[in-house]
Amino acid sequence: MPVVAALSLAVLFSAGCSGGDDTSAYGEPTPSATEVTESPTPSPTPPYPTDASGCHDNKGWTTAESVDWVKLDVDTPKQNSGSGDLEFSSIPGYLGPLCHKITVQVEFWKLVYGVADGDGGESLSDGTRPDYYFDIRRVKRVEVRADAAGERRIALPKSLYSDDRSPCVGALLTITVGKPLKSKELPKEVEVGGSQDVWDRETVEFRSERVADYELSEPSAPQVCSPDGRPTADPADVPPPSAEPTDLFPTDLYPSPSYSWDLDDILRSPTP
Repeated sequence: MPVVAALSLAVLFSAGCSGGDDTSAYGEPTPSATEVTESPTPSPTPPYPTDASGCHDNKGWTTAESVDWVKLDVDTPKQNSGSGDLEFSSIPGYLGPLCHKITVQVEFWKLVYGVADGDGGESLSDGTRPDYYFDIRRVKRVEVRADAAGERRIALPKSLYSDDRSPCVGALLTITVGKPLKSKELPKEVEVGGSQDVWDRETVEFRSERVADYELSEPSAPQVCSPDGRPTADPADVPPPSAEPTDLFPTDLYPSPSYSWDLDDILRSPTP
């Protein structure tokens, strides 16, 4: 059913030892009398170091602890610009590996947007953007038993991320600890052109604490979509609501001024 969009320098001073001459004990020190030794800079402690068994003991971890680990272990397609796939990393001594594997769900969701027709439903508009409805459906799910013992890549579903995707269709990738996401854990709102986090990622609010990471691919032109999610015009002919002129003085809005700067006019004596 459609719902509404919206990571000391220790200095050792060793006193020089003099010979048996008493006067030399109180004289000026020789250049070799004082030594300065720098200790090696300690390496940072990895967040999940391995123990004597060669793994990091995660027995009894809470959901929150598992989520925090998965956040470090997984790279979303935008983060993994080398291939564009989703990748589970393997960094021995840094990510573990873990002694006990964690069940992770990788799910791809199709979002179909349509402009709200105003007949009902909650309003998301802030007065500058139109309201959109979206329908969300799971397209692909991959269950991963993750422990960082080896790398694994998961390809994106081509049908959902194709270049010729409908301008009314968006995609949502979720990485969740435990079981697949339930409908009551999905976001109520997925805004178009909404706020972004410090990584320039579109913000999505889930109703679950099990979501370790996500990535939203917005529809390219929801402003041309009918309430049922079908394009009704060429996106090139209908600019997005936030589009503004880039030319501060477009010639079709403001006529070019016509002034005559005649030197004789400027220097001419006033007419009596």
